[in-house]
Amino acid sequence: MRVDWVLLDDTAQHELEVGDLVSVEAGGAPTLRVIRLQEDRAWLRDHRGLDCIAPLSQFHWKAQIYGP
Repeated sequence: MRVDWVLLDDTAQHELEVGDLVSVEAGGAPTLRVIRLQEDRAWLRDHRGLDCIAPLSQFHWKAQIYGP
């Protein structure tokens, strides 16, 4: 599996979908999965199963995953 991190500009932030992996930092530190979107906020879950809500503007990177 290969992961590329794509920079999210203002337009791309609004194209996020449930299931996407996002990060504040390039390279996924930390990596959070989008579990719900509403207006300019995202409900997120980390690798430990903890949920949080954050503004979309906080995230600058989206994971593009290739392969099995």
